[in-house]
Amino acid sequence: MSYQPRPIDTAGVELGPELSRLVELLARNNHELWALRRMREGWRWGPRRDDARKETPLLVPYDELPESEKAYDRDNAAETLKVILALGGRIVPPKELPG
Repeated sequence: MSYQPRPIDTAGVELGPELSRLVELLARNNHELWALRRMREGWRWGPRRDDARKETPLLVPYDELPESEKAYDRDNAAETLKVILALGGRIVPPKELPG
């Protein structure tokens, strides 16, 4: 296999504190979208991941996820915002965020 991932370089991009709540909101939403897709595919909660039975212990509300899973969602959300900024975009956080 010769595939070499080449993500957009965001090493020099920092997200200010005003975006931290937005990162959390996006991470939470990412989990909700993932869970909705899984459920539509026939997955359900189970004590351990079992692809054959379509069970996963991660089909729980975001607040009940292990911290490692929340961190994964936060990292993806933060990286998406950093890519937008690295490409010259602007992010104006809403004055009020739900939750």
